[in-house]
Amino acid sequence: MQIFPRSLNKLPAVVAVGAALLGGGVVGGFWYYGTPKHLQVGYAPRQPVPYSHRLHAGIMGMDCRYCHANVERSGEAMIPPTQTCMNCHSLVRTDSARLAPVRESWRTGQSIPWVRIHRLPDHAYFDHSVHISAGVGCVTCHGRVDQMDIVRQDQPLSMSWCLDCHRNPGPNLRPRDQVTNMEWRPDPAQQVQPQRRVEPPQNCSGCHR
Repeated sequence: MQIFPRSLNKLPAVVAVGAALLGGGVVGGFWYYGTPKHLQVGYAPRQPVPYSHRLHAGIMGMDCRYCHANVERSGEAMIPPTQTCMNCHSLVRTDSARLAPVRESWRTGQSIPWVRIHRLPDHAYFDHSVHISAGVGCVTCHGRVDQMDIVRQDQPLSMSWCLDCHRNPGPNLRPRDQVTNMEWRPDPAQQVQPQRRVEPPQNCSGCHR
């Protein structure tokens, strides 16, 4: 007498196929949603001082290089020292409660503990000055910070995202005197000519040294 129906013979195969599909779905989900595009884009941490780029870079029209002074000659864009803030705020809004951490930093000599937003892995090499020299605009990587009260990460800064530009840099190039101009748009009738030959590396050693 047969206790189990013959149809149960297919059960191991069904379980195996189901497990494979489920496993593939889980791996695919993590593979897709675990990328910088989904985990890092939009990251906007709270800062110790509520500094508004929309006010300073947008409404007031301050050039990015006033605060990020080393960006044209250094690999790092540089977080501005308290001295840069106090160049204006020793005279402007001197009693503002929002600026109390700035005044305290100036009094004690202790740096303001700004929270870094754009952070590449330690194994990735990136040089701001090289990209600025080539004519890559700030907005390409950082978005319209002149419209952000709270700065957020605008692009994934992933390897594939960087390689897309390295393989075809033309659309992201502009005249060097327009690098910090957030509102610059290319003239469709005129192609931007790089001010030097631009051949971004596509080999591993270009970014992993």
